[in-house]
Amino acid sequence: MVGNYITDAVREIIGKQSDWIEASHPVESSEVRRFFQAIMDSNRRYWDKGYAAETRYGSPVTPPGFPVHAFRRPSEQTDDPFDNRSDPEFDGSGRYMRLGLPKVPVPLAGILNGGYEYEFYSYAKMGERIRCRSTYRDIYQRNGKSGTMVMVVIEDEYATDTGRLLLKSLNTQIMR
Repeated sequence: MVGNYITDAVREIIGKQSDWIEASHPVESSEVRRFFQAIMDSNRRYWDKGYAAETRYGSPVTPPGFPVHAFRRPSEQTDDPFDNRSDPEFDGSGRYMRLGLPKVPVPLAGILNGGYEYEFYSYAKMGERIRCRSTYRDIYQRNGKSGTMVMVVIEDEYATDTGRLLLKSLNTQIMR
């Protein structure tokens, strides 16, 4: 073990929560089409208005995982995300785990995705606005074959702008 990376500053951010952040545009049928084609699930409830009208949903809905991918750069954001490449900490997406959450104050250079767990509540519908808020649920340290790792557990909640819960995800990011 190299050292203890779980300092008071790290413990202080556990439980921190972002404000609700709204996706830059409402759910659009063309985005849903691209998504269900990408996941190779062309269930008619995602695209056939007549079929969907006869289901308990009443209109086309998105695949369950769609809310996670509804957050993209808005079209008016024209800055180049690679402008920060001269920053020694830049890894293509920055050191922020989620928008609205503070950086994790750990001096480890690499970040790996340790996986997701999903809890599904409801389907989003065309035209609805999706929002998300994130919380640091836990940050802890482990020793592995390649050295010390810091595990950052983040919960993301996805809901409509009217407050209907769509999905919760638990993501583990591995810093090493």
